[in-house]
Amino acid sequence: MATTSHYGPSSSSLERDARRIHDDKPVSPGSIAIGVVIGRMSEFFDFFVYGLASVLVFPQLVFPFAPDRLTGTLYSFAIFSLAFLARPVGSVVFMTIDRMYGRGTKLTIALFLLGGSTASIAFLPGYEEIGVWSIALLALFRLGQGFALGGAWDGLASLLALNAPANHRGWYAMIPQLGAPIGFALASTLFGYFVANLSSEDFLSWGWRYPFFVAFAINVVALFARLRLVMTKEFGTLLEQHELEAAPILDVLRVHGRDILIGAFVPLASFAMFHLVTIFPLGWMSLYGDQPIGAFMVVQVVGAMVGVVAIIASGLIADRIGRRAQLAICAVIIAIFSFVGPILIASGNSGHDAFVIIGFGVLGLSFGQATGSISSRFGRGYRYTGAAFTSDLAWLIGAGFAPLVALSLSSRFGLTFVGYYLLSGAICTLAALAFSKALEQRE
Repeated sequence: MATTSHYGPSSSSLERDARRIHDDKPVSPGSIAIGVVIGRMSEFFDFFVYGLASVLVFPQLVFPFAPDRLTGTLYSFAIFSLAFLARPVGSVVFMTIDRMYGRGTKLTIALFLLGGSTASIAFLPGYEEIGVWSIALLALFRLGQGFALGGAWDGLASLLALNAPANHRGWYAMIPQLGAPIGFALASTLFGYFVANLSSEDFLSWGWRYPFFVAFAINVVALFARLRLVMTKEFGTLLEQHELEAAPILDVLRVHGRDILIGAFVPLASFAMFHLVTIFPLGWMSLYGDQPIGAFMVVQVVGAMVGVVAIIASGLIADRIGRRAQLAICAVIIAIFSFVGPILIASGNSGHDAFVIIGFGVLGLSFGQATGSISSRFGRGYRYTGAAFTSDLAWLIGAGFAPLVALSLSSRFGLTFVGYYLLSGAICTLAALAFSKALEQRE
């Protein structure tokens, strides 16, 4: 039976026993890194499978009544945004589960809910079969994804950072971020294979469903990888030291409300760009481009690999010049790209491809240090919950509505407005960094 404590999370008896068993087997930073990457990859795979289907499948399957393909895609992007609204709610609920029943219980419920919500979409009937219930079920499963992702925050990235040498914190901070491009590449490869090798009728009938089946298996693998690290002595020690405890959200807001607000805007340039180089280009190409979708998805996979290299480079650069300087420089680069990007998209297939590949490079340099910046101002006992809630808000503000807003603006007013949207994120990041520095100097 789990014990409870007002001051921190309780571990189940099974978790404590497992830590005693492995007490003489210290876990290496490399093992932590592998577990973290697998965990993040599974999360992003689930979200990107949905994101790609929101362009390739749902406008025809769930919104066939829309007057045109653009409107159907906008409806689909509106459902896409629901997960980011549900994510903070999930964090609050699952933090309570964490405190009452332990980290292992929380992760098991969250990842089964995440994988189950994603896999359930594979069985979704279309609008022509069950009418408006198709939309309702899609919205419900998408809310389930977001709610579960709020509970998937495991503290392993912090475990990795707290075990990192002082002069290599930038390097260790970028490791969890590798899960994003890897998850995107895997999702794009699966969808691209079915798009390229099936007729449109077969793809819309059954081919698109297979990537959603795969998501559940990936989440099971990720769950065991995470639980293995949660059961280690190192994790238990940090729990006992209140470094990774799940604090009540109201306590965190009372003590660190200002830090949460600032932290949500620091990575905004990176998060605003995140879906503008992944989901939005595919939507624009499917509506207005003449390049085969299968071929373009190959370009996206190449872009994801460029993103992996850029994320790795971000760790090396941050260890030399500091994370704040790294994020500021990248925000300036993103601001410049906000003027160049629309020109590339408007210049045909080659420009569209260049937008994706260059965009992934710029994104990787910034995204590689974005999450590390979130938890830097939180004190012991508040870091775990504070970083989770700050990340939720940053994703909601910066990325949750990006495909919907970008496609709405660009289709109505022109691609230049996509640049303006991206520029606003860069300005917010620079302002948040300056404000954070001013507060530190005053303190």
